[in-house]
Amino acid sequence: MTSVLQAQALGKKYGRRWALRDCTIDIPAGRVVGLVGPNGAGKTTLLKLAAGQLEPTSGAVTVLGGRPGHEPAQLAKVGFVAQGTPVYNTLTVADHLRIGARLNPRWDAPLALERVERLGLARGQQAGRLSGGQRAQLALTLGLAKRPELLILDEPVASLDPLARRAFLQELTQAAAEHALSVLLSSHLVSDLEQICDYVIVLAGSRVQVAGEVGRLLAGHPPLGLEDLVLAYMDGSAVAEVRR
Repeated sequence: MTSVLQAQALGKKYGRRWALRDCTIDIPAGRVVGLVGPNGAGKTTLLKLAAGQLEPTSGAVTVLGGRPGHEPAQLAKVGFVAQGTPVYNTLTVADHLRIGARLNPRWDAPLALERVERLGLARGQQAGRLSGGQRAQLALTLGLAKRPELLILDEPVASLDPLARRAFLQELTQAAAEHALSVLLSSHLVSDLEQICDYVIVLAGSRVQVAGEVGRLLAGHPPLGLEDLVLAYMDGSAVAEVRR
């Protein structure tokens, strides 16, 4: 089975503190992967290592068979939507699309235009005047129109209201299915991940506590739903009980 991301004893240290330690995972391609854990667990660090925005302190990571961020061809394969779905407030929707086309060799202009029109994003509107949900959809459009093989999203719906969250996740699920896209997204909202993810990684204490297919994990613990299972693995005192 093809892997989209492989990490072996991967670690990242800031000063004396390990943000991520001894991370060993093998994520199959074509999955929607939920990365979940408490604040400070290392979620953003792992995503930035996968995107090539950080260099490991220890261990190794490969994404789509190559070193993250090592060369333009590798960068073109990975889309990254940072925490807070950042856009440029003073630029219009059309400006964002022009910048995307200029920076990304695989840019899919018809896809970008279809999405902004279908979602009602006026091309002349400044991004700073869009609603939170509309800004998130614009950021997702930029990530998708890059036509990556892997799309990484860091807490993409954390600041959105329930309706905007649902709309964003529906669009993401549809896009992943239509374009055979691998997705890796972090969230602290397990209920949202349960709707769209078929693979989950739980981080706690800067270490991977469990990683695997959602269906297989739940089958191994029939009394528990995904949220209870994730919470148990996040709570170190409960792990031994869950593994029985």
